[in-house]
Amino acid sequence: MEVLPVRQFTATAALRCFLEQCRINGGDIGFVPTMGALHAGHRSLIERAKQENSWVVVSIFVNPLQFGPNEDFDQYPRTLAADRALCEQIGVDVIFTPAPDDLGVLAPSPTQVMPPASMQSGLCGASRPGHFDGVATIVTKLLNIVQPTRAYFGQKDAQQLAILQRVVQDLNINTTLVPCPIVRESSGLALSSRNQYLSDAEKAQAPQIYAGLSAAEQLFRQGERQSRKLIGQVESQLATAPKIVLEYVELVDSETLTPLSEVSKTGLLAVAARLGKTRLIDNVLLRTRKPIVAIDGPAGAGKSSVTKMVAQQLGLFYLDTGAMYRSITWLVMNSDVRLTDEPGIAELANQATIEVTETYVKVNDQDVTQAIRTPEVTANVSAIAAQGAVRQVLVRQQQEAAARGGVILEGRDIGTHVFPDAELKIFLTATPAERARRRQKDLERMGQPAEDLAALEQSIAERDAKDSNRLIAPLRKASDAVEVVTDGMTIEQVVAKLVAMYRSVAG
Repeated sequence: MEVLPVRQFTATAALRCFLEQCRINGGDIGFVPTMGALHAGHRSLIERAKQENSWVVVSIFVNPLQFGPNEDFDQYPRTLAADRALCEQIGVDVIFTPAPDDLGVLAPSPTQVMPPASMQSGLCGASRPGHFDGVATIVTKLLNIVQPTRAYFGQKDAQQLAILQRVVQDLNINTTLVPCPIVRESSGLALSSRNQYLSDAEKAQAPQIYAGLSAAEQLFRQGERQSRKLIGQVESQLATAPKIVLEYVELVDSETLTPLSEVSKTGLLAVAARLGKTRLIDNVLLRTRKPIVAIDGPAGAGKSSVTKMVAQQLGLFYLDTGAMYRSITWLVMNSDVRLTDEPGIAELANQATIEVTETYVKVNDQDVTQAIRTPEVTANVSAIAAQGAVRQVLVRQQQEAAARGGVILEGRDIGTHVFPDAELKIFLTATPAERARRRQKDLERMGQPAEDLAALEQSIAERDAKDSNRLIAPLRKASDAVEVVTDGMTIEQVVAKLVAMYRSVAG
C-alpha cells in the first residue's frame, strides 16, 4: 500500500490556519481524537472518517485531566512513531499532537467542562471521580480547535460517548458525533490500548466478559426485559473465570445513563472488570425497536422501487425523504422567502410540521400530496435540497420520525449521515453498463427514442462521479454497509435478498 504524506502540527494556531485553507478548498472535515497507541479499533474510526470526509484529522494526546492519582498516566503507552506510520498508511491528512500547555491543562486551576453529575455517578464514574470532567474538557477544547464536521468515537467507551453527546448538545457545538461499532479480537475481546498489559493467562480469560454480555443479549432476544435477570446472566458467565474481578454490571438508559429496571426502548448493558492490574470495559446495546434499514446507492440502481417493495413485504414504514424536501420546496414557493435565501428557508423548515405517511403528505396540516409533485416543485427541489442548513433541519426531523424503528429509507447518504447507527445498511448498486441497459429498456417501454447504449453508460458514469464528489450529501458506501450488486438479478430477486438480510438482523 502506498504511504501517503501526513502533516503533523503541535501548535494550535498553525493547525487552525491549515484547516481554514482546507475549508476554503471545500469538503467536510472528519476528526478522530485519540490518546495514541493506535490499534485496529482506532483504524476503523479513521477509515470511516476517511470515507465520509474530504479531510481527516487525528489528534494524539494523553490527557492528564482524565487520570486519577493512582491510575496509569505515566505508564500509558506512547507510540508516536508507530501511530504516525499507521496514519500515513491509511491516508490521514493531519496529525495534531498538542503540548499540554497549549491546551491549558498545566494551569493551576484550568477551566473545565463539567457534564451533569447524574451521568457520571454510575458505571465508570463511581470509581473514577473527575474522569469525565477531564474527558469532556479536553474533547471540547479539541472540537473548538479543529471545528470538524464530524467526530468519531467508539461505542466501547459508551459512557464517554453519551456524556460527550450531551456536552455537544448543551454547548451548541456544531459537530456531529458519530458512534462507531466496537472492534473485537477473534476471541470477542474488545480492542483496547490496555490489552497489551494482559498476561497470557489473563488474556485467555478476558473473552469471558463479552461471552457474558452475549449470553444476556441472547436472553434479551428471547424476550427477557428485566434488568435483574439480564445482569444475572452476565454475572453467571463471569463466575466461570476466576481471574476476572468484577467491578460492576449495570443496565442503564443509553442516552441519560440512568439505571433501568427493565428495557422499554434501548438499554446499555455495561461491564467493568479487572484482570490483574488491567481494567477492561465492554458493553452491548439492547434495543426493543425494530431495525432501521438504510439503503444507499447510485442513480438508476432501482433503490426507490426495491425499497417500497421491501417495506410492503416486511410491514416496514417507508419514510419518503424526497417528499420532505419537496414539501419544503412547496412551502418556500408559497411564501415570501426567496429560493436563494438559505437562512430564511432553514427557518421555514425548522418551524414546519411535515407529516409523511404511506397515503398522504401534509405540511402544517395542509394536504400537499399532489401539490409537491408538480413540474414547478420538481424544477426547484434540487436547489433546496442542496442547501446545507435545510438538510441539517430535515435530517433531524427524519431521525425523530424514525426513532421508533421499523423504518426503511433510501438515498445517497442515509447510512453514512442520516442513520449512521442503522441496524441494517445496504449499498444497492449495479455497473454503469447494466444501468445503461435498464435505462434504454425503460425508454423503449415509454415509447421514447432509445439513446445510444455507450452514450447512456458514459452519462451514468459521469453522474456517479459528480454525485460522489458533491459537497452536500455525497454518494458514499458506509463502511459497515453490505454491498448488493444487482447485475443479472430481477427486482424480485433483489427484494428477496434484502428481505432475508433484514430477517437475519431482526432475529
